[in-house]
Amino acid sequence: MRCPKDKNTELLRCKLLDQLSAHQCPNCSGHWISGSDYQGWQASQPSKDAGPSVFWARDDVQYIPSAKDNLAALCPECGNYLTRGKVGMKPPFYVDRCPGCGGLWCDCGEWNILLKLGIHAAIPQIFTSDWQLRFRELELLELERLAIAEKLGDDLADKVFEIATLLKQHPSGDFGVAYLMRRLEKS
Repeated sequence: MRCPKDKNTELLRCKLLDQLSAHQCPNCSGHWISGSDYQGWQASQPSKDAGPSVFWARDDVQYIPSAKDNLAALCPECGNYLTRGKVGMKPPFYVDRCPGCGGLWCDCGEWNILLKLGIHAAIPQIFTSDWQLRFRELELLELERLAIAEKLGDDLADKVFEIATLLKQHPSGDFGVAYLMRRLEKS
């Protein structure tokens, strides 16, 4: 079996976890996990709904995407093109999955990040339209926050975000929003 990203290199058998076998590329250090191995292992894991926010809020995870992360790849088992699931980190990376056999490809370091964040047992969720939609919503909120901070400055932007959170949580927060809108219209 050859590496999906370094096509001239044979993958070597390895263990990612005690109960999970995989193959590793000795050149790029990526990991191939067969669909049957992953599904068998996943069935023994506690189920967990892990949305993209699990990645977004983590500043303690430092990651530099692999240079091969953007390369198209073929499944080393069945030859299908691998689909990519965008993972919501800064900077984002992509986990690859075979739509035919369900095998997974993690470029160098990606498995360790998934493991650290506790999503390693829920990787198929990354490929759902719901997960990707929630990721895009978080991405747009972050861009909005950055634009507001750029226009208002960090200190005032932090106060605006705090007030927005307080008003959203308050049962009569809409009165506070209406007040602010009236005050700003008169300016």
